Amino acid sequence: MDGVITNTMPYHFDAWLQIFKTAGIKVNCYDVYKREGQDGLSSIKEIFKEHNISFSLKLAKGLLRRKETLFKKTVKIKFIKGARPFIRRLKRHKLRLGLVTGTSRQEMEKILPLAIRRLFNVVVTGDEVWKSKPHPEPFLKALKMLKLNRREVIVIENAPFGIRSAKKAGLYCIALETSLPRRYLSGADVIISSFRELAHFLFYQGKRSV
Repeated sequence: MDGVITNTMPYHFDAWLQIFKTAGIKVNCYDVYKREGQDGLSSIKEIFKEHNISFSLKLAKGLLRRKETLFKKTVKIKFIKGARPFIRRLKRHKLRLGLVTGTSRQEMEKILPLAIRRLFNVVVTGDEVWKSKPHPEPFLKALKMLKLNRREVIVIENAPFGIRSAKKAGLYCIALETSLPRRYLSGADVIISSFRELAHFLFYQGKRSV
């Protein structure tokens, strides 16, 4: 969802930027974007380690709560260019669609309008799995719910952890450069710059055209 359908990653970054600043840490957008899909406590632990700061679970939980509160206050519903028409086009072709996001179901329902949510046959959220990306569990759960085999599925991702999760699940993965440049997306089978290019790849020239 974040960074593929909804243009919410800048709001996540702004919230993390302000929260980490209170801990004396300056982060850039790549520090945040490349960890998209990872649970927040793990992100904090890694960033603390990179800055040689001792990790405290109590402190980390407090920072994460404040980050989530700030994000909820500031986030606005915006969409990645071309995402909604692309999803509707897939639906017209009667494809089974699954949404796999690290966001909780409650937050997902606030961010993603009902008209878009209804286009998905299956939704798997971050609070509905034991292990988050880059573990394959989220995609394996969606695969089971969709009742499809691995060779029938294409995953569209925008971040390294999502790509790793998809590949560990044995799935073909296309990466979009909607958040990060291609040097961060090398684990995907194909890297594509936009939904316009993606539609052309899938419908007209891709080996796995629909």
